[in-house]
Amino acid sequence: MNNQSNLTPQQIVKELDKYIIGQKDAKKNVAIALRNRWRRMNVEGDLKTEIMPNNILMIGATGVGKTEIARRLANIAEAPFVKVEASKFTEVGYVGRDVEGMVRDLVGQSVAMVEEKKKAEVKEKAEAIVEDIILNALIPPVRNNGTPNVSNTLEVSEAEPKSDAELNERTRERFREKIRNGELEDRKIEIDVRQPSANGIGMIGGGMMDEASMINLQEMLGNMMPKRAKRRKVTIAEARRLLMEEESAKLIDMDEVKEEALLKASNSGIIFIDEIDKIASGAAKKGGGADVSREGVQRDLLPVVEGSAVNTKFGMVKTDHILFIAAGAFHVSKPSDLIPELQGRFPIRVELESLTKDDFYKILKEPRTALTKQYEALFKSEEVQLSFTDDALEAIAETAFDINEEVENIGARRLHTVMSHLLNDFLYDVPEEIGPNAKISITKEMVDAKLDGLVKNKDLSQYIL
Repeated sequence: MNNQSNLTPQQIVKELDKYIIGQKDAKKNVAIALRNRWRRMNVEGDLKTEIMPNNILMIGATGVGKTEIARRLANIAEAPFVKVEASKFTEVGYVGRDVEGMVRDLVGQSVAMVEEKKKAEVKEKAEAIVEDIILNALIPPVRNNGTPNVSNTLEVSEAEPKSDAELNERTRERFREKIRNGELEDRKIEIDVRQPSANGIGMIGGGMMDEASMINLQEMLGNMMPKRAKRRKVTIAEARRLLMEEESAKLIDMDEVKEEALLKASNSGIIFIDEIDKIASGAAKKGGGADVSREGVQRDLLPVVEGSAVNTKFGMVKTDHILFIAAGAFHVSKPSDLIPELQGRFPIRVELESLTKDDFYKILKEPRTALTKQYEALFKSEEVQLSFTDDALEAIAETAFDINEEVENIGARRLHTVMSHLLNDFLYDVPEEIGPNAKISITKEMVDAKLDGLVKNKDLSQYIL
């Protein structure tokens, strides 16, 4: 869809509905948050800088769609997006990863997005340059002394050329046509590929430098090291790939890329902080493993979420208008177990609903990326047609729901376990025993027979993801 960043809240929800079943309240809130960004950018005057995003705290069991909602939202907004786990962070001063690392990851993602866009803009020009390089490797232009290098020439059926230069040019044009038609993709040529110097950069000061200083030092030293050209013999297809990357990079202004990426990250970036319940004080009381200052991590999160300047290897980025979406199951803790200041940074709270049998059925049937459609595509790659009857989908959904009820509830992820158990034998038999043009129809009777042992066996630990 074009111009997705301008979608209205209702249009955003409709887009999310294509991939995620249920969770209307969560979709509504993230849609408003996304639209508010567009609204803020169109506010006139000084108020634009004062309007802060309403960060969202999602509360719900695993597998109900928290991460998927945030990820799809970022796709709709065409915004840089990173997912981090709060439990992986350590307080400043401890060995481990500090919370500012997620902002640096976001900027890195933003740079990659902008660079990709810029490369698409110069693609046509880069392709012309690459074509000439490949052609020169096949048929070098006529030498200054008038002697052409025609060791690779084709038979020329046209009128007798007037000079060696004309013969050379005709041959080159024939080869150019063959290159464009893809007739020489497997032919090998020698090209020069530039690559950074292999000199390594060791840790300085016994590893006492912080992460920001270390990456800035690496960037600086990396830029100082000359890139060396290495002669390689590769197929034309591989040469095109290598040269396109190199020539596209030459045509874009990386300073411009970095500047645009920093703006994109700071104004439209989305950071999804998962497992935030694992750093709540209640998790420590119930025994959540080694407690490396959970409260300290929360306090480190405060300035980043509230708005601060973070140093990255691409430059300084402000976090004031980055949208933070936190999520947690809160089985052994409560949102109120987070320190009050951090609670205040997530004013919008959304409780996601547990999935029902009907939800499981819809998840298998309706989304564009439904698990059934994924398996159908896998079998289609082997020219085998896979299909499911409606009552088979209902039986699969019921089985997944019942297993979640009897053992640990892992939400929609249980469908992966059940579908794998159901279809693995078929996947194993293709293509040796089940050949091309075969048709496999999954019926309720087949589901009941395949999954009967899975349901009856009370020790289901081997099937828990």
